[in-house]
Amino acid sequence: MREIVFDTETTGLDPRTGDRLVEIGCVEMVNRVVTGRVYHEYFNPDRDMPAEAEAVHGLSATFLSDKPRFAEKVQDFLDFIGDAPLVAHNAGFDFGFINAELGQCGRDAVCTSRMIDTVQIAKRKHPGAKLSLDALCTRYGIDRSHRTKHGALLDAELLAQLYVELTGGRQIGLELVADAVVAGPTQIFSGTVVVRREFRPARPHAASVEEIERHRAFIATLKGPIWNEGAVAG
Repeated sequence: MREIVFDTETTGLDPRTGDRLVEIGCVEMVNRVVTGRVYHEYFNPDRDMPAEAEAVHGLSATFLSDKPRFAEKVQDFLDFIGDAPLVAHNAGFDFGFINAELGQCGRDAVCTSRMIDTVQIAKRKHPGAKLSLDALCTRYGIDRSHRTKHGALLDAELLAQLYVELTGGRQIGLELVADAVVAGPTQIFSGTVVVRREFRPARPHAASVEEIERHRAFIATLKGPIWNEGAVAG
């Protein structure tokens, strides 16, 4: 299954009051494995950058002034995400900004039925715990030492690792066989390497009647075996 893990950076907290999208980073995953395909773009918001927002992501109005508008890149973005489910941390925030930008372009909104919110997954899995991306990366041992400021693509890459951990870890594709035989190849995921392995039924391992008789005859040739020491004759 194809999924897109993404993050955004903005000029503020609410598109309804004029805040705009300034960066988006998307990471493609197939069957919970990062494929290496990404989408990353900065956008000119055609407005100032509040100091408090710039302090978070480091994107100044000057830096963004020569970047394309969202409307100029909207088709590239839509082509990349396709109809895949969209994974984000506090996804309602990101969907709100994306759909506001799409609305300004005269495009249809992305349906929220495609939304997968890792905050909600983490809340169910770790009730009462801190749910920030930093806190959850620390919990799962995900290296974020290179994250000095928020950045859409970097945060999406970290979130892709976190999403794997929240939804089953590195062995999410592992299937164990009990009595039944699994027909056909099964995918087992190890890190970002997909190994296709055919499961086979267990081989018979009980000793045959002939083997048991040979073993009994061999035991009879032993003199003073240690398991007879201390035995009391009946």
